[in-house]
Amino acid sequence: MDRSDPATEIARAAAAYSNAGRWGADDVIGTLNLLDAAKRVEGARLVRRGVAFSLSQRFDMEGPQKGWRRRTNPVHTMLDTGLDAERGVQGFPHGIGGADDVVAMPLQCSTQWDGLGHIFDHGTAYNGRRAGDVVTSLGDGVTGIETVAGLIAGRGVLLDVGRALGEDLHGTGGELPDGFAITAEHLDATIAAQGPTSAVGPGDLVVVRTGQYSRTRREGWGDYAGGAAPGLSFTTAGWLRERDIAGIATDTWGFEVRPNEFDVAFQPLHQVVIPHLGLFVGEMWAPDALAADCAADGVHEFWLTAAPIPVTGAVGAPVNPIAVK
Repeated sequence: MDRSDPATEIARAAAAYSNAGRWGADDVIGTLNLLDAAKRVEGARLVRRGVAFSLSQRFDMEGPQKGWRRRTNPVHTMLDTGLDAERGVQGFPHGIGGADDVVAMPLQCSTQWDGLGHIFDHGTAYNGRRAGDVVTSLGDGVTGIETVAGLIAGRGVLLDVGRALGEDLHGTGGELPDGFAITAEHLDATIAAQGPTSAVGPGDLVVVRTGQYSRTRREGWGDYAGGAAPGLSFTTAGWLRERDIAGIATDTWGFEVRPNEFDVAFQPLHQVVIPHLGLFVGEMWAPDALAADCAADGVHEFWLTAAPIPVTGAVGAPVNPIAVK
């Protein structure tokens, strides 16, 4: 990889790993074509103990956002409260009262999926479409997140790279340092260390734990949103395409390593995997409790349901992923 020439490297990877046209000119769901009914049955059979883990961060004002690119933390406001009910000012008959609330937030401010309309390459969106024909001021009218609302459920696999390759100085299970680029070799080494239940193949939903989320729980958010982070190397684009996974999520803000690996770049792996592979990318997931359980019983596969909130035309959406073992 030539660090000084991101344009050539991005173009090369895009041409080599593109899924454009693979599922037809009208396709709008990308790699989720690989998560079929048989794959869901396979995932459902992994439920043995019935223990469930939420992989979501909290959605509140104490979240990771600091205004970068106008992203803020959720603002939660009560519309009706218990006090209103006590005082009888809600206008309901025979003593009934209630509480109601509203949340205002960017759709990608906490645990979320990137939709296929989120990233473009030189004005081109997934499946060779013009970006302006896909996303307008009305939203994503082609690949909006609602098109996959009922699809993201199947076999999940945890790759705990932080535990396999990082240092465990604080009893969190291991953490990678900021700027650590996770290569294909690192992913394969993690699979080998974890054993056969972590084998990755077509249609799988992969969760990568770096340990950065563990660090934020101990030290605070710092520059988590947009700052330096461990993450996937640009060179993993081929690994992701060859494994034919349906989706991948990390416990970091930006999925790929930051600072990025080129001298001048901004999220170059996104620029390949979303508009060219049609890969669904999850960010800011919270896998620590699941990771501890996987380390304890040696089983790194599970049923995973991770349906995004189907906001019509959205290019990304919040999710509360549930892993069941």
